[in-house]
Amino acid sequence: MTATTPEQSPHIKIWWEDLAVGQVRDLGSLSPTEEEIVAFARQFDPQPFHLDAEAAKASVFGGLCASGWHTCSLAMKLMVTNFLNESASLGSPGLENIRWLKPVFPGDTLSLRQTVLETRPMSKRRDVGLVRTTWEMFNQHGEQVLHMEGHGMFRRRWPAE
Repeated sequence: MTATTPEQSPHIKIWWEDLAVGQVRDLGSLSPTEEEIVAFARQFDPQPFHLDAEAAKASVFGGLCASGWHTCSLAMKLMVTNFLNESASLGSPGLENIRWLKPVFPGDTLSLRQTVLETRPMSKRRDVGLVRTTWEMFNQHGEQVLHMEGHGMFRRRWPAE
């Protein structure tokens, strides 16, 4: 991989060096509709409480709710739209500690917050830095519905010699 300098990538506003431990980003909000919840469930998680409002009333959730995987996908959409698209992101080696803390219902307004926990240069890739973050998603009542941690790889503005 050839190093890309800031001059060669004017669309990149955030490089590894710009991500500091303790930094918090609010990454916007969105509201899933009943139609979106059902469509996602039909394709990826066809359990009754994600597909049918009547069946969902008898579930532990008490009503139709989004799949946890749908909630993760919504968080990813906010992450990409409001952060990764303007960063020097190179992808991720994975997520961990995914927890669905409360159900997400149609019409809930979900907001995403990212906190940087750790940054370090990669030892074998001098042009890449690793960042560990926490993603927290909250509903309109301030209740946390999702928690996950993970790592992202970002191109360095100035690769180490």
